[in-house]
Amino acid sequence: MRSEQEILGAFSELRQETLYIWIERGWLAPLRDGGRFQFREIDVARIRLIEEFRTDLDIGEDAIDVILPLLDQVHGLRRELRRLADAVSSQPEDVRQSIARTLADD
Repeated sequence: MRSEQEILGAFSELRQETLYIWIERGWLAPLRDGGRFQFREIDVARIRLIEEFRTDLDIGEDAIDVILPLLDQVHGLRRELRRLADAVSSQPEDVRQSIARTLADD
């Protein structure tokens, strides 16, 4: 976990007001600890991603409002597919073969 000051120190071009706007827009979801924000590594990664969108790719805020939820959905789907693959892998061989045949028919 990182404090707000650690985040602002790590991202020298990021202003406190901008950070608060990103939180308000739902781009970041830090934890609250007695009125202070605590940032997880996922928040740090999102800050890097948002900065890349804004500076390297010149993507505007309205587009980021669309992109971030779509990325969240993709990650959620990947997590679910991983769970499904694990569930299939734990099945007996005949069940796995039946699933493989069904998928091959499509």
